[in-house]
Amino acid sequence: MPDDSHRPHHGSGMRLTRREIGATASLAGVFATRLLGLFMIYPVFDAYARHLQGATPVMIGMALGAYGLTQGLLQIPFGLLSDRIGRKTVITAGLVLFGIGSVVAALSTSITGVLVGRIFQGMGAIGSVVLAMVADFTRDEVRTKAMAIVGMTIGLSFLVAIGIGPVLDGLIGVPGIFWLTAGLALAGIAITHSLPQGRASPALHRDAEPARALFARVLRDRELLRLDVAVFALHAILTASFLAVPPLITETLHLSAHQDWQVYVPVLLASVALMVPVILVAEKGGRTKKAFLAAIVVLGASLAVLALEGTHPVVAIAALVAFFTGFNAMEAMLPSLVTRQAPAAAKGTATGIFSTCQFLGIFCGGAVGGWAAGWGGPDAVFEVSVLITVAWLAVAATMSRPAARSAGA
Repeated sequence: MPDDSHRPHHGSGMRLTRREIGATASLAGVFATRLLGLFMIYPVFDAYARHLQGATPVMIGMALGAYGLTQGLLQIPFGLLSDRIGRKTVITAGLVLFGIGSVVAALSTSITGVLVGRIFQGMGAIGSVVLAMVADFTRDEVRTKAMAIVGMTIGLSFLVAIGIGPVLDGLIGVPGIFWLTAGLALAGIAITHSLPQGRASPALHRDAEPARALFARVLRDRELLRLDVAVFALHAILTASFLAVPPLITETLHLSAHQDWQVYVPVLLASVALMVPVILVAEKGGRTKKAFLAAIVVLGASLAVLALEGTHPVVAIAALVAFFTGFNAMEAMLPSLVTRQAPAAAKGTATGIFSTCQFLGIFCGGAVGGWAAGWGGPDAVFEVSVLITVAWLAVAATMSRPAARSAGA
């Protein structure tokens, strides 16, 4: 079949070709298989892990967030390695490690074993490689649209995973979810190898992947560093919160872990419905900075309410809607702000460092959240998370007004 990805299409403007759409959709599917596996256990892990041998709040938090450490440390090196030995090779190896970690976690009866499994899951750090492969299959002028498709898939995968995790827990248990995750890794490998053969020596796309020579330049940019702090804090808070929200739901609403979907699904749907108009108004009215700061305040306020009044069912539900509205708004804004702030030749490097900070935030959130839970229970987790949002707000308050979104973005 002839390659039509670089042919001019009269009247097609900036449309993706069929080949580009197919490759982008397939690679978004690879992302989805990993993220579903990683996030499905979030709502149910705390209740499950308490019964494992050697479980303590600190170890439970470490096990929940452990994959973030290896993801953060290996994300950029894997991307650079794929330039040398090929995208498919690195993606396959990463998914094999991810699958091995899932099997180890499924078979483990101790919290230490699950921790090791989660570390191996994180070693499948192929996010940057998948994005680089998307760049391999797309033209420069439509690449932003392709990346947007992948970004929407990431967001949707998170929402679906949080919603179906409790349902699957009721059907197959957390070990069954880990086994399912191993199956998803195999599905990801199959999808990867269904794609056409890429370049023998993949090209470096500086708009989509990191370049060693640009690290120092990106790390000196204060605006980009503020965004790195933002994604670190956001995901630290999210991971810590899943050590406190499930027991709060159990005690306040009298639901078991596998019934939590009755809370998460309506809460997440309501948060998305509230988030979308806020983002649209902020973008059109040039109020992105105000929306950004407001989202941090909403996150902090909702966590404070959960700490102080979380035992009241209606208050708890309203606070959770506010929390996930702030979270989803920030998830929508941050990647766009990074690509707008980064110099054109350093966008891939900036997003690589940004992703590393995100995963390290997941690890630190699990560790700090576990420590707080052991020290003072769920309320202490919320209180520590509030302190993180206060520090984050202080850093974000001095950010410059973001540049307007370009027409092609």
